Amino acid sequence: MRVLIAGGGIGGLATALMLHARGIAAEVFESAPAIRDVGVGINVLPHAIREMEALGLLPALDAVGVRTRTLTYFTRAGQEVWHEPRGVDAGHEVPQFSIHRGRLQRLLHDALAARGGAVRTGLRLAAFQQDEGGVTAHFADNRDGGAGVTARGDALICADGIHSAGRRAFYPDEGAPSWNGVSMWRGAAPWSPWRDGASMAIGGGLGGKLVLYPIAPAEDGQQLMNWVVNVRTHDPAISPPPPDTWSRRAPRALVIPHAARFCIPGFDVTGLVRATAEIFEYPMADRDPLPRWTFGRVTLLGDAAHPMYPVGSNGASQAMLDARCLADALLHAEHPRAALWAYEKERLPRTAAIVRQNRKGGPEGVIDEVERRAPAGFADIETVMTRAERARLVGGYAAMAGFARVRRDSPT
Repeated sequence: MRVLIAGGGIGGLATALMLHARGIAAEVFESAPAIRDVGVGINVLPHAIREMEALGLLPALDAVGVRTRTLTYFTRAGQEVWHEPRGVDAGHEVPQFSIHRGRLQRLLHDALAARGGAVRTGLRLAAFQQDEGGVTAHFADNRDGGAGVTARGDALICADGIHSAGRRAFYPDEGAPSWNGVSMWRGAAPWSPWRDGASMAIGGGLGGKLVLYPIAPAEDGQQLMNWVVNVRTHDPAISPPPPDTWSRRAPRALVIPHAARFCIPGFDVTGLVRATAEIFEYPMADRDPLPRWTFGRVTLLGDAAHPMYPVGSNGASQAMLDARCLADALLHAEHPRAALWAYEKERLPRTAAIVRQNRKGGPEGVIDEVERRAPAGFADIETVMTRAERARLVGGYAAMAGFARVRRDSPT
């Protein structure tokens, strides 16, 4: 069997690695001209790290990422709402990792290359045709306008992101991603470790939020600290996201007043923003869940299948779970079409539930509810919301998204 994968991001590379581990040939086609360490930070949760451990990647992850130990939720004013251990400290058998997205992508790419896998860059999925014997995909040259490449395989996996060409082929009238009016500014800079150097902080709810966490081991008294500022800047009903706001650079002067709205105890938020060399802007966008991903020998994966709001640290993690499920299905099914259908049947409803829940705020919804009940702050959080109420909000999301603490032999 030979599988074609459109998209060399985290989902596409993880899929290729898992297929290789099962003895299935895969070839990755990436539209970028090269695999580079670009982007900012992400979190990968234990249910996905368990799959990376199975591929032997924990030592490589430790070399470039941070094992997240704690997460604290604050109000925008810096009052603590919730504190919990994460990863191994929470009882999982594997860690949660905070890591630079580009370094994770590089790690997966290098692991695939070392195992004989193929990644061809500068090639964008343009079209595909299916017949009884397989699927033929055409990839346009994304660098110099050359003739491109035609490839033949038993299945085509479209892991080409929120603007997926594969998804567009099946849903040509879907239109632009849905935007909730929140603008996201992201960056990372070397900074003195906060607390133990392995702690995450989230301040504020869905309409106005700061996220802060380290994404590299400390060196010479500093570590790379990732930050995200989310602020509702528009009414999405009348103002669609500008077409050039996907990962465009933003000036510090625009972001600092928004960052100054948030307080994290013991941390200079605006100082970190001022120290950031490059700040990137994104709209907080997703797409409605689809009725189906799979059409014959072609299916969708990761952000191509289920782009979701970046709450709950779930985007990259869910792509890795897609990859494991798909690889297992292709290994055990009698025909590629049956495998892709089995994959969709398992993964589509689970990810659709997460997309819908993330629109309500994910686990950070506990902050929204506390701020709604006590907009002027509080002297005792228990008088606003009991610990049991807060635990239900946070723990309910973890169970729904599949990263509540489980036994190793339990299903994800």
